[in-house]
Amino acid sequence: MMTAAESVPILSRAIDQAGDVLAAVREDQLADPTPCAEWNVERLMGHLGVAPANFLAAARGEQVEWGAEPVRPDQGWAEEFRERGDDLIHHWHQAGEGGDGLSPQMAVTELAVHTWDLATAIGWERPLDEGVAQCGLDFMSASLTDELRGEAFGPQVQVGADAPAVDRLAGFAGRRP
Repeated sequence: MMTAAESVPILSRAIDQAGDVLAAVREDQLADPTPCAEWNVERLMGHLGVAPANFLAAARGEQVEWGAEPVRPDQGWAEEFRERGDDLIHHWHQAGEGGDGLSPQMAVTELAVHTWDLATAIGWERPLDEGVAQCGLDFMSASLTDELRGEAFGPQVQVGADAPAVDRLAGFAGRRP
């Protein structure tokens, strides 16, 4: 498993990538379906948009309601996301190793999967970061058992071992790349 110090730069890339995808969503795409069952683009944007703030609150030991309905920020999801992402990165630079029971790799995983979901839903044509995807896949493979999949992650979809990490992560998360 990767150390916090090793995964913080990857988390920074995951935040940059997710911010770019959030910024690319057009108003006319908000009601479109996503790979996340029962979530349209707007709902997925809300979930992804509050992820850095939720991870920061959890890392500080605060209670987080992960399924709470997010409130659309006045300044827009991408801007809010990037600000909260910066706060999360700063936290991890200061926290160093351990201490709060949460890892930056867990945040990378959440961001990588839902960035893939949103990118797929809006027809994003640029490639997603393979290093971010590999970090997420490594974490998810080591920690997500069939019992923990719940509603967020469907059964694993088989993807070739030689497929890009982005596709292997999506398949492991129950998506169809």
